[in-house]
Amino acid sequence: MTQATQAGTRPNNIRVVLFGLMIAMMLAMLDNMIVSTALPRIVGEFGGLNHFTWVVTAYVLGTTVSTPIWGKLGDLYGRKSVFLTSVVVFLVGSALCGMAGSGMLGGPEDGMVQLIAFRAVQGLGAGGLMVGVMAIIGDLVPPRERGRYQGMIAGIMAIAMVAGPLAGGFITDHLSWRWAFYVNLPLGGIALLVLITTMHLPKYRTEHRIDWLGAGLLSVGITAIVLITTWGGNEYDWTSPQILGLAVLAVVALVAFGLVERRVQEPILPLALFANRNFALISVIGFLLGFAMFGAMNFLPLYQQTVQGASATNSGLLLLPLMFGMLVVSLVIGRAITRNGRYRAYPIIGGVVMTAGMALLSMLDTDTSKLMSSLYMIVLGVGMGFLMQTSMLIAQNSVEQKDLGAASGAATFFRSIGGSFGISLFGAIFANRLASSEGGRAFGGGEAGAGMDLEKLKELPAQAREAVLGGLSDAISHVFLWAVLFTIVIPVLAWFIKEIPLRTANEAPPQATPEEDAEVALGKAPVA
Repeated sequence: MTQATQAGTRPNNIRVVLFGLMIAMMLAMLDNMIVSTALPRIVGEFGGLNHFTWVVTAYVLGTTVSTPIWGKLGDLYGRKSVFLTSVVVFLVGSALCGMAGSGMLGGPEDGMVQLIAFRAVQGLGAGGLMVGVMAIIGDLVPPRERGRYQGMIAGIMAIAMVAGPLAGGFITDHLSWRWAFYVNLPLGGIALLVLITTMHLPKYRTEHRIDWLGAGLLSVGITAIVLITTWGGNEYDWTSPQILGLAVLAVVALVAFGLVERRVQEPILPLALFANRNFALISVIGFLLGFAMFGAMNFLPLYQQTVQGASATNSGLLLLPLMFGMLVVSLVIGRAITRNGRYRAYPIIGGVVMTAGMALLSMLDTDTSKLMSSLYMIVLGVGMGFLMQTSMLIAQNSVEQKDLGAASGAATFFRSIGGSFGISLFGAIFANRLASSEGGRAFGGGEAGAGMDLEKLKELPAQAREAVLGGLSDAISHVFLWAVLFTIVIPVLAWFIKEIPLRTANEAPPQATPEEDAEVALGKAPVA
């Protein structure tokens, strides 16, 4: 029996289904980057500069909150119907975002508030897109074959990270910022048509008992965490009543969530998964990967546009070496895993190489050439390529088929939460380092470094400009140095991953005996 028929999809439709899935993944990856480029035009039309960051935050919040819930719903109701629902939610949110403040839903004075609300709706759908693609590939393809296809996912991510800013700039300049949202509609329509007509997936559950209380507590806890990482050090001091209150709320909600999950029959995030050593380790590794990758990489375009003097469009092109390294390695590693079935060494190597890349980037200064910075980025991209998809593969191979959605959702969730924390912490490190520099103080960096107007750099006298660029370069290199402290933990944790043979069919994973490895045993006892 072929892998396709095992999953319930005719063999000659597998590539067509994957085409539809790749379009959906591209939508989720591209959207935030395109919109970020359009934000200045949006603010120019609606005003509300003090709220514009919420256009991004609302999307991130919706995505992070919904990811584990979509994953579990896919386990309960079948992934096809749940995934298609998430695509529809995303497209409805996109259409509403494009119409915000246009007169159809209210005037420009309501535009910013409407856009923030509709971005949250769009984010709710995006959470299902990302986890759904990973889980559906897990249904279609046995673990031994998944590396090849998840390497394609890494390729989509790399393309989106480069194409997003370029597409956003073109759309904003030649059409309208509204088309940054409307462009999703025809692409999403194609994905829906392809998947509705060609994708046939099995259902692993017939009894449906949704853990609504757990879903609510998890949503409250995640929302509090995202708000802490968004507002802390920016809107409010870290020791302010607002941040401390959110911290207390997050702790209470998540502790209550853990207690509820131990007692319900169908937990949103089965805590038994974390009794598996591999799953627990890869969850922490995913958190650290997101922390370092999303947190530190935000500063590469800033370095390129200020210290290296690149335009916004060219700074996107200057990221190509990083994406090239990640894409090539992801594809090669995916095929290697398919060929020999081994994966344990790759996250170890990836952690070491990624740490080396961060260390090299910590050497950036005002004299670093574009060639050298490109070489540093290639090293970082290679390390990321080793880690990005092997982490998802290990998470999925650690669980039974019936928990594939929950496992995929958890892996995506921890990476997203890590990125949220990383952006906040590294932003604070950057701002404090810049504010303490002579150039930062002279240029109005202020205590938080938020008062700098980078457009005025060109108007400064040469000596003052050099001082400011020196301060910026030093602060950015300091961020990458801090990132090393987090990435260096990844290979240490990866060393303890147990190489469970990759299954050649979608069935329950082999279980190690308690005598052989008690930590690897999963699902032996029911959740109380």
